[in-house]
Amino acid sequence: MAKKKAFALRINEEMIKSIEKWASDEFRSTNGQIEWMLMQSLKDAKREPKKKSEE
Repeated sequence: MAKKKAFALRINEEMIKSIEKWASDEFRSTNGQIEWMLMQSLKDAKREPKKKSEE
C-alpha cells in the first residue's frame, strides 16, 4: 500500500457537507471519498500516479 501523507485542507462548509453526504451514500469515509474524487480527476486528466512497477 502506498505511504500516505497528512495535510490540512481548508474547504467551505457547504462543500464539505455535500462531500460527507456523497461519502455516506457510497459507504465511504469522508477522507476516502475525497481521495476517490481526486483519483478520478487525475485519471480523467491522464495524470494518475505511476505504479511502482512503472517507475
